Amino acid sequence: MISHDLFQHIRLIVGMIMSLALARLLNGSARFIQHPTKVKVYPVHIGWVFTLLLFLVHFWWWEFRLEDIQNWTFETYLLIVSYVISFFLLSTLLFPDDMSEYAGFEDYFKSRRKWFFAILAVTFVLDTFDGLVKGASYIAHLGLEFPWRNVVSVVLCVAAMFIRSEAFQIGFVAVTLLYELSWIFRLYHTVQ
Repeated sequence: MISHDLFQHIRLIVGMIMSLALARLLNGSARFIQHPTKVKVYPVHIGWVFTLLLFLVHFWWWEFRLEDIQNWTFETYLLIVSYVISFFLLSTLLFPDDMSEYAGFEDYFKSRRKWFFAILAVTFVLDTFDGLVKGASYIAHLGLEFPWRNVVSVVLCVAAMFIRSEAFQIGFVAVTLLYELSWIFRLYHTVQ
């Protein structure tokens, strides 16, 4: 009973942080609809907005498995909270409080590119540990694709920190979004 109560407590805290991240992304995205001529869309930026929205929805679905953890430790709790905080930080990097010192989202995103991709790389590292917390059978269900997915994603995030090529940046976000959709529908269609 204590384990279940603790999970409910953790789920509440994670849900609050995740709600802040989702609200940030949704409010920021609404700017494009509210002011279509004033706020210019930058394809790389909006691609990461869509991708992060998908990551957050996926994260919440995936975290349902945390209910299976019988023995919670502070380290496990800290890992899960850190993981969701990384998503919140990414959402605040995509939609800052003030854009007055930038020419638009393209200028802003390029100036914060290293921060964004560094934190995104951290989320893939945290994802690996999060999977391990869920147990060996869960990792076995994901197969070898799971560690390779995270390693390749971290490498590409580090590359994206330094590669300024617009083609690379657009390709990276497009492939990440399509791959994530594929990953979700291949592995997480139902919770068993």
